[in-house]
Amino acid sequence: MGLKTPYYLIDERRLLRNLRIIERVRRRSGAKSVLALKCFSTWSVFGLMRRYMDGTTSSSLLEARLGHEKFGKEVHAYSVAWTSEEVRQARAFADKIIFNSVSQLTRFQKEARGLSVGLRVNPGFSCSHFDLADPARRYSRLGVRDRRALLKAAPRIHGVMFHYNCENDDFESFAATLDAISRDYGALLKGLDWVSLGGGIYFTKEGYPLDRFCAKLKEFAERHEVQVYLEPGEAVITRCAELVTTVLDIVRNEREIAIVDASTEAHMLDLLIYRLSAKIEGAVSEGDRHLFQTAGKGASPQGSTYVVAGRSCLAGDVFGTYRFPKKLKVGGIIRLADAAGYTMVKKNWFNGLPMPAIAVRRLNGRIDVVRRFDYADYAGSLS
Repeated sequence: MGLKTPYYLIDERRLLRNLRIIERVRRRSGAKSVLALKCFSTWSVFGLMRRYMDGTTSSSLLEARLGHEKFGKEVHAYSVAWTSEEVRQARAFADKIIFNSVSQLTRFQKEARGLSVGLRVNPGFSCSHFDLADPARRYSRLGVRDRRALLKAAPRIHGVMFHYNCENDDFESFAATLDAISRDYGALLKGLDWVSLGGGIYFTKEGYPLDRFCAKLKEFAERHEVQVYLEPGEAVITRCAELVTTVLDIVRNEREIAIVDASTEAHMLDLLIYRLSAKIEGAVSEGDRHLFQTAGKGASPQGSTYVVAGRSCLAGDVFGTYRFPKKLKVGGIIRLADAAGYTMVKKNWFNGLPMPAIAVRRLNGRIDVVRRFDYADYAGSLS
């Protein structure tokens, strides 16, 4: 391939597994799925994704335009706060426009004529594990909380969006909250054309009860006579990409520290934001020591422990502490798993570090290098 590290590698064969599950859900439940571009927008694999999905959903005008130009099919355009000019531009390529508040709906209803108009609803609960990402946190600005205001606005809208899940892999939790939506918002849903249940439902997880999930979605849609939409992001691209890095140096300060040619701050920012450890192929995080005993045939029960750190000047630029079955060496490769969702969309030029190239392993096994970055890209991102 002739590609130097660091680089992101997307595997279409792994991606296809998730896409086939999405298609199965679509076929059995009638629910449509639109890709959440805020999570993943690497359009070099959209050709495969559009075969199994119904379109895209966005959080800004630029994302909506990208969905229209690179993905096609349905375009759902949402923003926490639109400007008048943005709404006018969105009319050229969006099918649905979703407002975050009744005041924005009132202000831009004329500009949105010709589109299917929706409102985001804050149901007052969520499945988020992090306050930072909790759409129902105290004083949340995300969605309309006042049910009376929603009912009053109902004649002016065609659909609503509920976004309250976050990496929710528990079907019972999903079912209970969907029942709560039916109970609390049944009067609002009556007469609407569609309802989006947002993203964050991890229904592509191994062992997830898909038959029950599909039945629940179908029952909800039939009860309220609405078209259900899902907005999967991570559920689509989970386990399909990795950040491939090289060990540049190994230093010691009480512990062995392996410095790789990538950075949490620049290349896997969510790890830093949510204080998470990366998943590393062939290694077990120190927090999961009990798993090391089953790390694989021939693996040493002792192994070698390293702090894996980035090469930026940020002191806390650390991917985590891991036990490897063999000692690491300078020049060795470390593969950081799940490097697609909320990762590639957040990459940046901190410290002027080399931006990882983007490569795709196609269904036929061929690896295409779809983008390389150089100094001109770095300089061009500044002023």
